[in-house]
Amino acid sequence: MHLLTRLLKTLFGWLLALLILFEEWGWEPLQRALAWVGQLPGLRWLESRIQTLPPYGALAIFLLPTLLLLPVKLLALWLIGQGQVLGGTLVILTAKVAGTAIVARLFSLTRDTLMQLGWFARLYTRWVNWKEALLAQVRASWPWRLGRVLKQRAKQRWARWKRLWPQT
Repeated sequence: MHLLTRLLKTLFGWLLALLILFEEWGWEPLQRALAWVGQLPGLRWLESRIQTLPPYGALAIFLLPTLLLLPVKLLALWLIGQGQVLGGTLVILTAKVAGTAIVARLFSLTRDTLMQLGWFARLYTRWVNWKEALLAQVRASWPWRLGRVLKQRAKQRWARWKRLWPQT
């Protein structure tokens, strides 16, 4: 039983680490993409209003995407339950990417205001410290190191191939 518990904890830890790595990978580029979209006149006005919200208003706006995406994720699970695994998976992945983009943008707009809430600032600091420790552990693991070596070798091979086959 102890072995099973340890195995489940390890599996959960890796799945959580993969999710966090995805968030880390996507957070900045997705936020920049939405910032670009936010330059449209109507959205620029909306973003300026979001930045002027009081702390708990900013918190409500920051949490809103989570609530709005819940029905979409439930729809995806229903689709999977109906045997439409590909469709349900695509809905979940789309919701995850869209949700990450929106939350990243909202956080960039509300971060300073949210940090005025003492409890939020403490939780955020603890989250960042925990996340960084988890990512350091993942980056020190042999699968991660092996992946980095394989990626570097693939880049080197690609560069060599491009030199051998010059473009006409």
